[in-house]
Amino acid sequence: MTERIQEFLRDRRNKGLDVEPCLVVDLEVVRDNYQSFAASLPDSRVFYAVKANPAPELLAMLASLGSCFDCASVAEIQMALAAGATPDRISFGNTIKKERDIARAFELGINLYAVDCAAEVEKVARAAPGAKVFCRILYDCVGAEWPLSRKFGCEPAMAVDVLDLAKRLGLEAYGISFHVGSQQRKLKSWDRALEMAAAVFRDCAERGINLSMVNMGGGFPTKYLKEVPAVVQYGRSIFRALRKHFGNQIPETIIEPGRGMVGNAGVIEAEVVLISKKSEADDVRWVYLDIGKFGGLAETMDEAIRYPIRSRHDGAEMRPCVLAGPTCDSADVLYEKMPYPLPVTLEIGDKLLIEGTGAYTSTYSAVAFNGFPPLKTYHI
Repeated sequence: MTERIQEFLRDRRNKGLDVEPCLVVDLEVVRDNYQSFAASLPDSRVFYAVKANPAPELLAMLASLGSCFDCASVAEIQMALAAGATPDRISFGNTIKKERDIARAFELGINLYAVDCAAEVEKVARAAPGAKVFCRILYDCVGAEWPLSRKFGCEPAMAVDVLDLAKRLGLEAYGISFHVGSQQRKLKSWDRALEMAAAVFRDCAERGINLSMVNMGGGFPTKYLKEVPAVVQYGRSIFRALRKHFGNQIPETIIEPGRGMVGNAGVIEAEVVLISKKSEADDVRWVYLDIGKFGGLAETMDEAIRYPIRSRHDGAEMRPCVLAGPTCDSADVLYEKMPYPLPVTLEIGDKLLIEGTGAYTSTYSAVAFNGFPPLKTYHI
């Protein structure tokens, strides 16, 4: 929570505009985060993961700082271009693409595509002849608070075949990518992933395929309730791993921070709609907010991400509560398995400040489920 955000929310309340929940993102924090990534990993190009928060103001600022962009769709590519990025600073990083979308991206000048199977390589070869491709490999994501599934990537041995096919079809077999899992707090996670990537490099070389790039993905965390290492610590650990596994022939590298770039820059202001119990003997209160999973807090699914929450009652006695959203869907419960401690003096109508919400909130907000409007966002 920055002073700039506090002033913005005070002004909003004074004007009577605080009738709906909102997200406020301080762009100065994002600027500092970008500069930390650039300084901590000076030999890596920063490809901001647009999906984390695609606000035009944010993208324009990052483009002006020299950031590149990892895009998952043609729409995100167009957003990055509109923000001032040139096509050579954009990758189509989704391994699941319609062939017509690949063709449209190629028309827009995009020359870098993610793949993880032969069928995707064939689509790229037809729709973007001569383009660069990198193959994503599977990784188990141990240690990540938001682990990624087996939906993306292939086994390393298969990646060699995929890149071999790419070369035979006239594409540039450019490199390897992996993702260590979102909100990854283990510094050494990149070490094992880079060991796997280096093995693919060697196996490809044996087939006459000289790879040039390792996309080390995202996973860089933001601070929620637990402390996280500083970006500079990740930079040192990753560089040591690169030297360990690639020696003096370190390839070109890319990182794709999303949460780590914008998460700590945002705060959601929400309102307590109802406080109740399920029985007179129940010690655990249910606290219902005017925002829930469908309003932007989807990452509370399985209670994976636990956001810091503040109120005007901070310092009062705390007791565990079940925290839920306002919709009529029974899945719209944020924290129940591990009830969330909130002040006993909390009242209906109180405002809560949900911190660390700059990433993966506005983009997860439903259009109008139950008639509730999408999460209002401000970037200051």
